Amino acid sequence: MRAHRIRMVAILGLFLLSCAVPYAGAQQEATAKEPDPFFILLQMCDYLKSLQQFSFRSEVLDDQVYLGGKKLQYGIDMETYVKRPDRLRVNAEGDLVNKEFFFDGKTITLYDKDENVYGVIDVPPSIEEALDKAHNDFGLRVALTDLASPQLWDLVSRKIEHALYVGLHNVRGVPCHHLAFDAGEVHLQVWIEAGKNPLPRKVVFLHKILEGSPQWIAYLYDWKTSPRLTDALFKFTPPPGVQKIKFVPPKQPAAPGEEKGDKS
Repeated sequence: MRAHRIRMVAILGLFLLSCAVPYAGAQQEATAKEPDPFFILLQMCDYLKSLQQFSFRSEVLDDQVYLGGKKLQYGIDMETYVKRPDRLRVNAEGDLVNKEFFFDGKTITLYDKDENVYGVIDVPPSIEEALDKAHNDFGLRVALTDLASPQLWDLVSRKIEHALYVGLHNVRGVPCHHLAFDAGEVHLQVWIEAGKNPLPRKVVFLHKILEGSPQWIAYLYDWKTSPRLTDALFKFTPPPGVQKIKFVPPKQPAAPGEEKGDKS
């Protein structure tokens, strides 16, 4: 029988930088003559915060560990649309995922296209508060949505132990500042576009203490920093035959990309 309940847990991969850990206590490995990685990261955060509307596409590669440290890599293609202060949409299609996420200022809707079901939860009327409620109450994490947060700098700068400016490197033909940050259990690399538009172009997130040291990699492209996004884009209209189901909190943490629920 089709599920009448579903637990929302890490449906679209890792929450970007959610484990990144304070600038004041960080130890930089860069020399005085090298660019300051924290300053470049702050520029990126401030630039994204200044955008009232933006969209981008991303190609995600997600390692899943099995059988004593062996790794399988799965892919996800994503589209993200942001309209501040209260609109967010993410489309994700890949090897293990075929879902759409909508936030319209009042509710969050998750539509599973493979299962032909959707669920709705009431949330506060801002992107930051809505994502916090979905995460805290239902274990829902959506990859790369931290980029829409006005508190992005606070999220990415906490408890960083070491920072390194690696160099000026290209990501798919775009010159980028290559930065590396160590936060104890995780290691983060970010490639930020050089020039007047400091956009993130690539992210590598390494879990150092997990078996097999899995990586989560995202290439971000097709950025649009002043699109005209209508409110209709963020409103979910159920297709014919789709079934509405109820979301319930997860009983226990699950691995990124894993979804558990009653199937009876």
